Amino acid sequence: MAKTIQQINEKIKKGEVVVVNAEEIIDIVDKKGVKKASQEIDVVTTGTFSPMCSSGAYINIGTSKPKLKLGGGKATINNVSVYTGFAAADIYIGAAALPDEGPRNKFYPGDFTYGGGHVIEDLVSGKDLKLKAIAYGTDCYPRKELDTLINIKDLNEAVLFNLRNASQNYNVAVNLSNRIIYTYMGELKANLGNANYCTAGQLSPLLNDPLYKTIGIGTKIFLGGGEGYITWHGTQHNPSSKRKNNDIPKDTAATISVIGNLKNMSAKWLRGTSMKGYGATLTVGIGIPIPILNEEICRYTAIKDKEIYTTIRDYSQDYPNAVEKSLGEINYEQLKSGKITIKNKEVPTGSLSSYKKAKEISNILKDRIKNGDFLLTQPIASLPGPNSGYKLKPLKEREVK
Repeated sequence: MAKTIQQINEKIKKGEVVVVNAEEIIDIVDKKGVKKASQEIDVVTTGTFSPMCSSGAYINIGTSKPKLKLGGGKATINNVSVYTGFAAADIYIGAAALPDEGPRNKFYPGDFTYGGGHVIEDLVSGKDLKLKAIAYGTDCYPRKELDTLINIKDLNEAVLFNLRNASQNYNVAVNLSNRIIYTYMGELKANLGNANYCTAGQLSPLLNDPLYKTIGIGTKIFLGGGEGYITWHGTQHNPSSKRKNNDIPKDTAATISVIGNLKNMSAKWLRGTSMKGYGATLTVGIGIPIPILNEEICRYTAIKDKEIYTTIRDYSQDYPNAVEKSLGEINYEQLKSGKITIKNKEVPTGSLSSYKKAKEISNILKDRIKNGDFLLTQPIASLPGPNSGYKLKPLKEREVK
């Protein structure tokens, strides 16, 4: 019999809900079958902990005396450039933002880059951060300079707002050239020296709901240690990506945009990250509960690493030129074994995504639901799906006259 989110929430309130993580549901379905498992299990929790570049936070610093208008001026936090083009006192900190003296001017080797992701981590850690601002001054906002320390506890608002997170799947990055290259997928050694991937596989949220039957706009999630919500499909959402017969996409496919109160989050789950030769980013912890409303959803959550395939791409030539070539497909069981074979060569693998942390997130979320501290939400709208006609469009370059 089908269930509803309302019915599951009633079980949560009564302490009767049955919750397992996306690893545990696999054994349950193997032993009891999909039908019985779907009747017994109410919620499956998922998790991912990975670098997510299109992340950031907005803060409101409050008004100074005399007043200063940030909009139209320039500002840095801990010497990292931040965006001020909103109004008088609002700032957006992009995870990939850099200091002016950073690798944009001195790109290689860039062993460590302190950037926007680190500012966000330090902010949520409760550290004092140095804010410097220059404004042009107006009659109502006469002040032209500000040099002060800020702390999250003193801010009016501090909100994590990420434009593109939790990619449904992602390609495997390799390097066929004869030199080391530095990418957002990490350091790629020459001549197929290594292969990097960046998805939690069978624990990953959108791989457990591949057609977005339960995950949508308004879904409440674990975000950065606190709670958040899916606000929209993420940028570069591409649900029309090619899929296997089990409906699992073989490339990035869906992404989500998320929001949550930064003041309730933890630096354990928001980590500033430096990518050698590339720049800064933010490693984000996300967990999404999947209500087991019927057998179909239960079957999807029982997906195994060996059933999830992704595409191998050469980042030295094909990827930067946006050529849709590949070096084949590989499943996550093979990737997690530590080595795969490409072009008859044994290649060591490495993950930028922590499976251990993803599992920890799924268990934290499981405990919150079991303890009655986390109720599920009914999405107010669905994410664009494979048959929605929504497709990722590349940049159409046109001559500037």
